[in-house]
Amino acid sequence: MAAVEIIAAKRAGGRLAAEQWREFAEAAADGSWSDGQLAALLMAIAVVGLDVEETGWLVEAMAGTGGRIAPERFTRPAVDKHSTGGVGDKASLVVAPLAAACGLDVPMVSGRGLGHTGGTLDKLESIPGMRVTLSIDELVEVVGSAGCAICGASDEIAPADAVLYALRDATATVDSIPLICGSILSKKLAEGIGGLVLDVKCGSGAVFAEDAEAEALAGTLVSAGAAAGLSTVAMLTDMSRPLGETVGNAIEVVEALECLGGKGPGDLRELSLELVARMLVVGGVSPSTREGIDVATRALDAGHGFERFERMVLAQGGDAAVLSDPGRLLGEAEVAVVRATRGGFVRGLNALAIGQAAADLGGSRAGRGGEIDASAGVRIVAGVGSEVSEGDAVLELRSRDPRRLQGAAAAARSSIEIHDEPGVPRGLVLGTIDADSLSEST
Repeated sequence: MAAVEIIAAKRAGGRLAAEQWREFAEAAADGSWSDGQLAALLMAIAVVGLDVEETGWLVEAMAGTGGRIAPERFTRPAVDKHSTGGVGDKASLVVAPLAAACGLDVPMVSGRGLGHTGGTLDKLESIPGMRVTLSIDELVEVVGSAGCAICGASDEIAPADAVLYALRDATATVDSIPLICGSILSKKLAEGIGGLVLDVKCGSGAVFAEDAEAEALAGTLVSAGAAAGLSTVAMLTDMSRPLGETVGNAIEVVEALECLGGKGPGDLRELSLELVARMLVVGGVSPSTREGIDVATRALDAGHGFERFERMVLAQGGDAAVLSDPGRLLGEAEVAVVRATRGGFVRGLNALAIGQAAADLGGSRAGRGGEIDASAGVRIVAGVGSEVSEGDAVLELRSRDPRRLQGAAAAARSSIEIHDEPGVPRGLVLGTIDADSLSEST
């Protein structure tokens, strides 16, 4: 079918066949459709939607536009983890090396920050010399050396996604669930993995603030993954407040290293252990989540995850010496303190507002090609549940540009909720969705 016919069929609510999705994906990769035609079909997908089988075909088609790693190139079960994005979410920096220390190969293709949400690659680039652009062969080589690699999608991996992602941003179709699935899962299929664990965030700092929308995304991702032949499990986790006690780039790397050293904030440790445990189950290394948590806890407390992280940094050209010197990672910065305006209990720290403050401090790119201040960020001094008096420090803001501190302070201040009673914060892990639970619900 011609491009116009495919667009018209989907716009009218029709169901496209696998070969038509292949034509669309290949056209995005090779430029045989115009941007207008690609954008028109993206909008039709966003408005009309896709069923599970169609979403699976779209995922396969996008993955097929580039190279794919043969599973036998890995010597151990290959499993990955992916987060839908959040504020202070440095879990990938803990999960990848910890899972590697527990017997998995983890070829993790990650992304950069978008708006108020942080990017794993931006965080890693605060380590001097760290290379996050790897060819497929280099990715396999690093995994062979360290057990894990964290890098961006090269031109070899699902090239259709880079074209379509830019158009989604320009056409307000970023929140289309089938298109989110296509973007995430096409790159994961190309990794040659046998299993995937997803961290689907919900709350103010997530792509979907409402739990029902996040649950729908998780369910579709699991179903589409299964349709594409990839064993997939999704965890629903809270993103109404930041994860951990830091938001930024270098500052989050330091906190991740603390966690890998057996310390760090409790919520980051809890989430990382839960994610690794499910990866171990999906990869066939552990028979149950409970046993997986025990295995991961022992490896974390023994420092084996830190050792794997260090090996990964060295293999990707980074200066591993800075890992034991937080001062070198953080660099010099101006600091401003946001204080409590009244006494009481910190009931909430709005993740969206804190993420925006971190971006305003220089922690994200203002535009394409913009520079990031790796030292910029927010440190949470008084977390949710803390009792404070008027004038106590709640947040610390960091930036090399002192002019940014004043502007970011307004967003940071608006994030703080203080009440007379402490309240009961909701749990970190809100639920788990896998193929079995989807079958039971239907």
